[in-house]
Amino acid sequence: MRDSQAYNEMMVHTPLCTHKEANKVLVIGSNSKDLEKEASKHTANFEFGDLSILTSKNEKDIDVIIFTDVQLDEMILANIERVLCDDGLITFSSASFSKDEEKLKKDLELVGSKFWIAMPFKFGHETSILASKKYHPTADIVLQRSDLLVDLEYYSTEIQHASFVFPAAQHKALTGIAKR
Repeated sequence: MRDSQAYNEMMVHTPLCTHKEANKVLVIGSNSKDLEKEASKHTANFEFGDLSILTSKNEKDIDVIIFTDVQLDEMILANIERVLCDDGLITFSSASFSKDEEKLKKDLELVGSKFWIAMPFKFGHETSILASKKYHPTADIVLQRSDLLVDLEYYSTEIQHASFVFPAAQHKALTGIAKR
């Protein structure tokens, strides 16, 4: 479990300010009171749990899934496909380009097989991926939500935009793998 306020804010607000109107959100993996505090700033219905929460769902009625410390694989991706709405999105932690380029590429390729958009974003010392079936994390950001969030230490609309920008060499290396 991560204890960084930047992590808590970015993992919650980035997907929730990207999805047009998320109603049902799953947070899978460990979480903290600070992560729950950030979730409470949204009107969506949050459910916290482990991977069993994902396998217990049977309908395509989940709008957003946030994985805090879960390594995605084909089996988890199949369960995501089963429960995520047609316009849903997910976010999860990955490796930074500079520390493990191959893992980041592998994660992007994995979710890129099921999502129209699969983009890495970085903040602090973290790198995560947002994968979406419809909404783009910089083009579709809901300003009426992102600009009105209060009591923040890290997240802002501008930080969300900037977190998806990578240095030229990294951007080039991810071209064709990241789905922008």
